[in-house]
Order: sequence, then structure tokens, then C-alpha cells
Amino acid sequence: MNLLLAKLILTPLATLTAILVGRRWGDVVGGWIAGLPITSAPVAVFLTLEHGPAFAAAASAGSVAGVASQASFCMGYAAVASAGWPLGFLAGATGYVGVAALLQVAEPAPIALVVLSGLFLAAARFSIPAARARFPISHSPRWEIPARMALVTAIVVAVTTLATTFGPRASGVMASFPWIGIALAVFAHRAHGAKAGVAVLRGMAIALYGFLAFFALLGFALTRIPAPLAFLAATATALAVQFATLKVVRGDSRARA
Repeated sequence: MNLLLAKLILTPLATLTAILVGRRWGDVVGGWIAGLPITSAPVAVFLTLEHGPAFAAAASAGSVAGVASQASFCMGYAAVASAGWPLGFLAGATGYVGVAALLQVAEPAPIALVVLSGLFLAAARFSIPAARARFPISHSPRWEIPARMALVTAIVVAVTTLATTFGPRASGVMASFPWIGIALAVFAHRAHGAKAGVAVLRGMAIALYGFLAFFALLGFALTRIPAPLAFLAATATALAVQFATLKVVRGDSRARA
């Protein structure tokens, strides 16, 4: 199958699955789904196919840095969410870009980068409060799901096309920007208030442990074992971590019931 055609078919299908699962179980679980590497994992696959395992391994380091940046986004948005979603988005985006730029310049060693990203996630986990109330179910406009699918597909195509221009690490960081999480958080915020938007971001921050595990292992394995085995091992590890974090998400959901 032509790689461009694969991007145009497989990416929106994966996005649609994640959105529908998130809708079924509410804001926190929706954020948890959004924290999965829905955009970044397809980018990693296509970078491996188009530019080789070494390039994709370097991009994985950028995605690990993107974990710290995403945690900064969540904390920035949550800190000012009561002032409205536009200011929340601005604060979150500023945090993301600032941390991403610092890590891009510093280029810490892979182990240090993983530890640093884990510390950022821990800070987000304990600084973003769990919602203690249930929010009513709302119906989004018909164009919302197709718009999200088109957005994520456009990101995958753009990042993989421009990868050689920006370099592997920058490509990994760009692919990690939490577009789906932002869409879910802003929609929940507008529909039910700041606490609902923050609940999405808390779920996303919890899910990012799996994201971190995926790219930490992938970056290590891609240059050491065949690429299919590297992706298989990274996926299995991420799913194991996700299973553990799901218990935390369920605890939040039960507390809101």
C-alpha cells in the first residue's frame, strides 16, 4: 500500500476509535484516551518506513521530551482554567513551547530525559485536582468528529513530510502536541465549566505514563532489534502501563459518582 494512502486511511480510523471510546466513558476517561500516542505513534511508524530506524529512534527522544511538554500544558491550562478556556489554552501552549524549547537546546541524555519527563508527570498528577462532581452528558456538533479526524491526519502527513526539514527530535516534539486532548478539554470546558476541562487534562496527564513508556522503549529498541519487534515491545509495555493507570482513572470516576 502507498504510504500516503496508508496515512490517509489508518490515521483517521485510529482517531475515530479513540474518540468513540472516550465518549462512551466520560471526561476523565476521554482525557485518558487522548493521552495515548494516537498522533505520535503513527508518525513514528511512518518515519521508520520513510527515513529508517535511526531517524525514528531520534524522533522518539523528541516524543519523550514531548511528555514533559504535555505535562506542562496540562498544568498551565489547569492553573488558569477558571479565567476561561482561551486563557487556559494560551497558558498551556506557552508551557508546552517553553519546556520543549529548553529540552531541545539542552539535549539531555536519554535516561535523564525519561526521568525528567516522569517528574513532570508526577507534578501534573498531584497538582491537578480530581473533579468531585459528575458532569451532564452533552452532544457535540456533527462536524466535531470529522474535524478531529481530519486534524490528526493532517498533522501526521505534515510532520512526516517535513521531518527531514525540522530534524528527528523536533519532529517528535511537534507530533506530541496534544491536539486531541485540547479539543476534548475545550469542549468540556465550554459545555460544563472549568472543572470539566481540567478533568480531561487530569485524565490525559495520567495516561501520559503509557506514552512515556512507549517512546522510551521504542527509542532504545529501534536501533537494536528489528523495527516490527521494537514496535511490538513498545506497544506491549505501554499497554501494561496503561492498564495500571486505568485504575487511577477509574478511582477518579468513582469519586465523582
